Amino acid sequence: MQSGILELLHPAAFLFDLDGTLVDTAPDMAGALNRLRAENNLPALPFERIRPWVSHGAGALVKLGFGEELEAKHKEALRRRYIDIYAANLCVDSVLFPGMAGVLDALRQQGRAWGVVTNKPAFLTEPLLAGLGLSSPCIVSGDTLPVNKPDPAPVRHACALLGLSVEKCVMVGDHQRDIEAARAAGSPSIAAAFGYIKDDDNPHDWGADAVVNHAEELHAWI
Repeated sequence: MQSGILELLHPAAFLFDLDGTLVDTAPDMAGALNRLRAENNLPALPFERIRPWVSHGAGALVKLGFGEELEAKHKEALRRRYIDIYAANLCVDSVLFPGMAGVLDALRQQGRAWGVVTNKPAFLTEPLLAGLGLSSPCIVSGDTLPVNKPDPAPVRHACALLGLSVEKCVMVGDHQRDIEAARAAGSPSIAAAFGYIKDDDNPHDWGADAVVNHAEELHAWI
């Protein structure tokens, strides 16, 4: 912990990033990339190589799967095809991260709210959550507003949906943009080191108020 703010705050609500924080979507997103590679007569990439890139979105995954030197038109066509494949296989092997079901149960039992703030578009976010049996009055997707994280607007919008001040809502995410968005919005933040972290990245350097290595560690603030 860097500032101790979470100990003083007793958060009224938790806002979760989706991919790599609330839900382990890497198996389905990696599967979609390897299906796309197979369509283009390329062998599958190891899951361990794909996993750290999942939080970076479809464009980054296409770049990983097909190289940096793609023509813009070809890259966009591959990206669109990737999304089509993924949308058709959205919730096959995706599950809540270990310990996260207990976190959500604890929040419900204590009457605290939770929501999702993700850069994933709504046409993927909403059916994924529904497929996992999850519902919240606060779902801010990547296309809910004209901007997305690291802009602070999605975090502020989520707090407004919950009727809470930004100081009472803590943002939990596995990417530096989650922490930057929270800080710019005026909300405390927790870095999820159990998520999709690249080898050259360090959640302790993001400026979060706390870093957790397992979802169950979130119980310390519930």
